[in-house]
Amino acid sequence: MNMPSAHRVIAQQTADSHDAEEDIFSDELRGDDQGRAGDGERRVKDGERRADDSNRRTNNDPRNKQARQNNQPRRDKRDVHGWVVLDKPIGMTSTHAVAVLKRLFQAKRAGHAGTLDPLASGGLPIALGEATKTVPFVMDGRKRYRFTVAWGEERDTDDTEGRVVKTSELRPSADAIRALLPQFTGLIEQIPPQYSAIKVQGERAYDLARDGETVELKPRPVEIHELTLIEHGDNGLSVFEAECGKGTYVRALARDIGRILGCFGHICALRRTLVGPFRETDMIPLEELEALCNRAASGEGSLADALLPVETALDDIPALAVTRADAARLHRGQAVLLRGRDAPNSSGTVYVTVAGRLLALAEIGNGELIPKRVFNLTGLTASPGRSNERV
Repeated sequence: MNMPSAHRVIAQQTADSHDAEEDIFSDELRGDDQGRAGDGERRVKDGERRADDSNRRTNNDPRNKQARQNNQPRRDKRDVHGWVVLDKPIGMTSTHAVAVLKRLFQAKRAGHAGTLDPLASGGLPIALGEATKTVPFVMDGRKRYRFTVAWGEERDTDDTEGRVVKTSELRPSADAIRALLPQFTGLIEQIPPQYSAIKVQGERAYDLARDGETVELKPRPVEIHELTLIEHGDNGLSVFEAECGKGTYVRALARDIGRILGCFGHICALRRTLVGPFRETDMIPLEELEALCNRAASGEGSLADALLPVETALDDIPALAVTRADAARLHRGQAVLLRGRDAPNSSGTVYVTVAGRLLALAEIGNGELIPKRVFNLTGLTASPGRSNERV
């Protein structure tokens, strides 16, 4: 990767604290291990825009109408509701992954719950249809990563794609690494990578870095629940596992540990194994999804078998069952009075069911159940029993 030299320093503004991690349908980056899929994402978008322009010109030409009818049969979009946890392959952008699954399911709506860098593999939860309303609950959940650090080089992107900016002949011992890990566990202050999705004066930090500008990003609190050295060899590589909260940059962990040890380091391999309620056992490789799609098209299976229920994202939220009469009021957006001995005495967010079916997200307060998001699950949903398979 060729990078222009830095020529201007821009300070991060506090007004930009709402970064891409909190933009649940951003086609850019969310944080965590990422921050630089912008090149790949931007190429995808530019190609889509050129394709859209070309399609508009073609569609306006009446001479092509018959050709379109004969050669390009329309695939009607349909209502599909649920989660698919893609085991994203290395090299694929998160935006491309969403587009592929949207096509496979012919879904009207789709989005992902936390970008995974093209160089990384592992869990990319993709929400279809009404599941997009539950994306924030997944984004706020814990994430787990297995990653490999290469010692001896620091790179400007903090991974293998970047330009080498510092080198060292030193190589750390396993004991030295383990002794340092407590400093990176718990609530810590972390400076995001230069190539990250943090907004600076309205622009992404990675865009400014590509333009040769040095961005002064401010430290921010992140929580590392667990950081463990798994393997350490004589080849200059160490393998770690980390479980962390929202906003943590795993690339920054490799950078900072290497700096303190004096040997420098960058990530050379990364896999996400947990995202909120979605575990590694929930992940489906793309090849398996495509095969299932082909079988479903021939009547030998159903894509519903690949879906997890919408409410899977709500595992940490209490459930509240209501009567059909109350369900009708909630469905119209009306509050329901909670009374009687079975009325909950708590407050806060619940997800509401009727006859075992997800109905709404609601708030309990002042003796009322107030609907916030109502679900319409008409269409293709997860096969019965998918929830029980995860127990």
